Formats: sequence, C-alpha cells, structure tokens
Amino acid sequence: MVKDSFGLEITTDSSVAVDAINSFADQLFSVGNDAQVIFKAIEADPACAIANAQVAAFYLFAGGSLGLTQAASYLNVAKANLKRANEREQLYVAAIEAWANRDIQQAIAHHEAITDSYPRDLASVHVAQYHYRNSGNSQGLLRIAEKVFAANQDNPYIYGMLAFGLEECHRIPEAETYARLAIALKRDNRWAHHAIAHVLETSGRLEEGISLMESLSDTWESGSSAFYGHLWWHTSLYYLDIENFAKVLEIYDTRIWGRAKKDSGREQINAIALLLRLELRGVDVGSRWQELAGYLQPRLQEHILAFLDLQYIYALVRGGKEDWAGEMLESMQRHAEKVLPYARRTWAEIGVPAAKGMIAHARGDWNKAIAQLEPVLPELQSTGGSHAQRDLFEQIYLDALIRQRQYHKALNVLEKRQAARNKIPVIQRELANTYSQLGRTDEAHQASQLALELSQHYQKVEQTV
Repeated sequence: MVKDSFGLEITTDSSVAVDAINSFADQLFSVGNDAQVIFKAIEADPACAIANAQVAAFYLFAGGSLGLTQAASYLNVAKANLKRANEREQLYVAAIEAWANRDIQQAIAHHEAITDSYPRDLASVHVAQYHYRNSGNSQGLLRIAEKVFAANQDNPYIYGMLAFGLEECHRIPEAETYARLAIALKRDNRWAHHAIAHVLETSGRLEEGISLMESLSDTWESGSSAFYGHLWWHTSLYYLDIENFAKVLEIYDTRIWGRAKKDSGREQINAIALLLRLELRGVDVGSRWQELAGYLQPRLQEHILAFLDLQYIYALVRGGKEDWAGEMLESMQRHAEKVLPYARRTWAEIGVPAAKGMIAHARGDWNKAIAQLEPVLPELQSTGGSHAQRDLFEQIYLDALIRQRQYHKALNVLEKRQAARNKIPVIQRELANTYSQLGRTDEAHQASQLALELSQHYQKVEQTV
C-alpha cells in the first residue's frame, strides 16, 4: 500500500501507477490537455481499482454514448478488484459506476461520503462539482468546496474550486478574492481563470475582462481543447458586449470553431452558444450554422443534459437540419419518459417545452417561442450549465418579446438586466426603444443617451485593445 500526493492510500505496489494517478489529478484540476496520462497507471498495474475507475471517468468526461461504451470495460475491471481495494477506492468506483448509469444523484452521494471521511480527496471533489454544476445545484457546488477547504489550503486549486462555487451562488466579491488568490498562487490555474471570467462578465466589467483574460491566454495552450475554446468563449462575451463583432467572429473562426475537435459535444456547444448570441445582436454569421450542424448527428439520441440539447436542437434548425431537429425532439420526449424518477420532471416538464420554444425561435415563430419558454424560464437551472451560459435562454425569450411587441413584459426583463449590468450598450438601447414604445419619453431619452455614451466609450477602447 502506497500513498498519493495528497497522503491518500492507493491499493497498488506500483510507484509508476501512483505517479500517473497524481498527474491525472493535476490534469483534472488544471483542465489540462494530458488527462490520458491515467492510462499509464493501468499499464503499470492493470488490477488497480481506482486507476481503472479514473480511466472510466476520463471517458465519461468526454460525454456522449461513445464515452459510456468506452468506460464500461474499465469499470468492470475496477469492480472485479474491489475486494482488495480500500473504503475510499470502493466509494470512488461506486460513484463512477453511478455516473455511468446516469444516476447522478447517487454519484453525488458517494462523492459526499468520500469527502466526509477523506477531505484530502480533491479528485473526488472535482467530479462532484462537475455533477453539481450539471444539475444546476449551485449550493451543492459551493458547499462541497467549503467542506474540504480547511484540509486543503496548501493546494492552489482549492481556491479556484471555491471561487466558482461562490460565483454561482452570487457571492461575487468573495468569488473574486479567491479567484485572484488562486491565480497568484498558480498563474496557469485555468479553473480560476474561468471563475474570474464569470465574475467580471456578471459584473459588466468588460475592459477589465478583456485585459485580464488575454494576459493569461498564453497558459490556455496547455489546457484541454474544449476548455481552451471555452475560455476564449468567455473572452468573446466581453467583445460582444462592447459590440466589436468583427473581433468576436475572429475569435470564433480562429480560437473556438477553428481550433475545435469538431466531433466534441462540448466544443460544439462553445460554437453554438456564440453564434446564437451573435445573431441575437443582428450579426450575419454567414454559412457557419450550416457547417456546424453537419457535425451534430451523433447528438440526436445522447441526452446527456437538457441544457445541451436545447442548444443542439436550435443549431439543427438554423443549420437547415429540420429532419434531425424533429428526430431529436421525438427522442427527447422518449428519454423524458424513461429517465430516473428524480430527473423526470427536468426533462418532461422543463426540457421538452424549452426545446419546443428554441425550435420556434429558430424558425421565427415568436409567439410560440414565448408561450413555450415563459413558463419554464424560472426553472431552467435544473437543466444544467452555469448562470452565464443559461442567460442565453433569457436573451432568446427577450428577443421574442421585443419582436412580438410585448413591451410590458420586455420591460420587466430589461430592467432586471439593467440593474445587474448597467454599462452594456445593447441593454440601454433596448430599454430606450421599449420605454419609447410605452410612451415613457424621458426615460427613453436617458437610456438612449447612455447607450450612445457607452458605445462611444467602447469604440475608443477598441482602438487601444
């Protein structure tokens, strides 16, 4: 029995296997591009239960039905060697098996049990946070990081884990403090970069966001391909809000879709989420939808997260794949009937209606988009994703309201958005138009003036960026 870099016992006699397990943990925390290092562990000790479970996790992180298939054989080996594994390893194997069975509730329970007894197991915390995020459970995301924080203050990665949980719970100043501390301790702490990107975007600090993210972007080359694209996606949101659309398209073409592994669902989502936001701003994206949609056929039956499906199905319609979109919607409805009971409502009563709303918007049927999206918007958190990602659905709903001239409802949305981020030109411009349509002339003039001042300010910024 030997110990890993956290002082946790590993059931193996191979120091090579332990080194690989340590390296894999570092790759998880840093969202690195060498997670396949875990295969060295099972080459050194094919019977090591936790190494086999971590290989299964490697495939499950990739998502999709192929990942489930690839994970299965390694999980079988892990389970075959459970009798010689210790308690922590047995819990970890059970957690990964539950994940493979799509019983995320049970997987989280196992990870929580691990952290109760083994708070130094940050690899388990990392997977648990992944599940909490994909379940829309912001409190769980934060709570599990807080639970193990005292035992791991020597590790720079815990500060980024805590920062993201704080941000998702709207504790923005604390999130910023811990994210900056994480980066000070380890400059290439990409998860902390991600946390502070959320902080600055949520706060509407656009110039600061551009400056900070681009100053760190050299470290993203060592990140996983999907996360490299995701960090540039976050950076593009700042450019989108200062209305430098040419720069956003350049990032899309050179940093996101241009560098993507185009069969990767996570990288497809980076692209879809940016194209959709560009179109909502009135930008002509050319043939980019058609190019992207051609890669989405493997997504039709997967249903990993409703949050993902809502974006895939929109892209299918915009990319001219109406038959695939219809097939996907039917498959979503079947999936909603057979998922585990705890997830049934999310899929049947939230995900499927939202998908119908997304299809309607993509087709230009504004009334139907409003009718389908309005009842479920307050509950979309359960479909997964982060606050910043799910904001897209509110933007789509708002766009439909304005196009359908439902200005009283639009005003409610816009005033809430303006209260959170009052230095965004498009928000002020839409406020001005809505106030004007409602006969509130003075408020329309004030919002119009602020929109103009902000646009002029950001045009000057563009010249210096």
